[in-house]
Amino acid sequence: MKRFRILIPAGSGTGGRVAEGEGSGTEDRKPKSDEARSAFSVPDGVGVDPEATEEDQPTSEFAVPDGLASVAVDPDGPASAFATPHTYSAAHSPPAYTGPPGFPVTRLKESPWQDRMRTVLRMPVDVRPVPEPSQRLAVETGPAVGRVLDLTLRIGELLLSGGEGAEDVEAAMFAVARSYGLDRCEPTVTFTLLSITHQPSLVDDPVSANRTVRRRGTDYTRLSAVFSLVNDITAHEIEISLEDAYRRLAEIRRNRHPYPGWVLTGAAGLLAGAASTLVGGGVLVFFAAALGAVLGDRLAWLCAGRGLPEFYQFVVAAMPPAAMGVALKMTDLDVRSSAVITGGLFALLPGRALVAAVQDGLTGYYITASARLLEVMYLFIGIIMGVLVVLYVGVQFGSNPQPEDVLQIEQRPLLQIAASMVLVFTFAILLQQERSTVWFVTLNGGIAWVIYGALHYAAKMPPVPSTAIAAGLVGLFGQLLARHRFSSALPFVTAAIGPLLPGSATYYGLLLIAENRLNEGLASLTNAAAIALAIAIGVNLGSETSRLFMRIPGAASAAKRGAAKRTRGF
Repeated sequence: MKRFRILIPAGSGTGGRVAEGEGSGTEDRKPKSDEARSAFSVPDGVGVDPEATEEDQPTSEFAVPDGLASVAVDPDGPASAFATPHTYSAAHSPPAYTGPPGFPVTRLKESPWQDRMRTVLRMPVDVRPVPEPSQRLAVETGPAVGRVLDLTLRIGELLLSGGEGAEDVEAAMFAVARSYGLDRCEPTVTFTLLSITHQPSLVDDPVSANRTVRRRGTDYTRLSAVFSLVNDITAHEIEISLEDAYRRLAEIRRNRHPYPGWVLTGAAGLLAGAASTLVGGGVLVFFAAALGAVLGDRLAWLCAGRGLPEFYQFVVAAMPPAAMGVALKMTDLDVRSSAVITGGLFALLPGRALVAAVQDGLTGYYITASARLLEVMYLFIGIIMGVLVVLYVGVQFGSNPQPEDVLQIEQRPLLQIAASMVLVFTFAILLQQERSTVWFVTLNGGIAWVIYGALHYAAKMPPVPSTAIAAGLVGLFGQLLARHRFSSALPFVTAAIGPLLPGSATYYGLLLIAENRLNEGLASLTNAAAIALAIAIGVNLGSETSRLFMRIPGAASAAKRGAAKRTRGF
């Protein structure tokens, strides 16, 4: 009898003991059963290095097989499936950090605050980057929510009443709130109402405040001062407390206009005279148009002092230039009387309000755009009524106007370029611009008229596309100048579109209506409206085109972001 040993694995009920027994040689030669083998034993016939330990054996299924690790990969040929990607080198490694939604964190310190805040406003609330307050806050108490919201609303009120677009007003309000530590804020801007809501967290009650804009004025010097204040508040290098910001805001409100009243009245007269020269008038027409515009401006100031609405102010202001043109037509003098009325219309057409209205519509603020377009329509109707009353009276007294003479403008390139620049210069003074910006906008307006004249008179292009292209260049240059000076684009754009306004087409339509040729008159007024819209759209398109030349934060990853449900989304 031979003794034998059976290895019983652990877990088989025997505790891994070794069983010994006696058996015959026949039993010893039988193959061992599966129960008699260890589940981890090496099969017979497989060589094992006795010095190799378990840690030296490759156990990962992604390990490089033997014989491939030393294969040289041709950099110009097809890469091996087991080769390490070249992008994982230290020099070309991907960004080390990505935000919670999965896109790289946006750096918002490399562009003007307008572009930075527009970028953040167009993001959904849950993916907006955490702000870095630019102003020092008290650690114990945190930001004074009520005072910050009040300061934000007061700044927004000055911008909106000065004619700034709704998108820029929202961006300024958002910038001020974030600078003082209020990141979960939502500003809302309409034509007459500003509101802002702050919710500290998802479980805290929101805090809301609003302010009504009851007065509107044209003072681009004050507008530039507000932009400078917002720029300083958002700058990390400058520390402005809430008390300092309130003090500077009070100084901006108390500041007098840069030009006295008599300068504004004289500028209105020079504007009308330059516009009459632009459409073919001579020296006598220049002085007649200037005198009519001065009288109209003084009558409008008188009506404003008596509390009459702006509609009636435009009605009264349009009458003296029209009366001067009718009076010249009734004389035997060989002058271009229609240029007198056309020059007066150039001084009254609401180009600033029209540009702001179309800009709000194109950027998705439809309520504000509708209200502003309605305001433009009322002002335009007031001008039409004032001129039509005088023209109708003149026709009854036998002034015998000739509408076809209005559109026959003699081409005098050098004189017209000089007249266009004088027109822009005086328009900038009427808008109460800073003296340092008047020369820039004058040059911008002169270039716009040169482009328009080259396209319309030399290249025989229709007036609407010629006007749109020239206005686009105005918007492009104006936006670039504004970004260079960290200020609003309105001072560099509004006055520059003055020579492009449809004064001749407007007067031609009114004259036809006064002669009871309604269909032709309405067609001419429709053409004037098309030119005005071409100006507004061209200015906005030029402003948007300027973004191609500027580095906007977050533009590279815009396509990967979840867009807000807005027409201006990504």
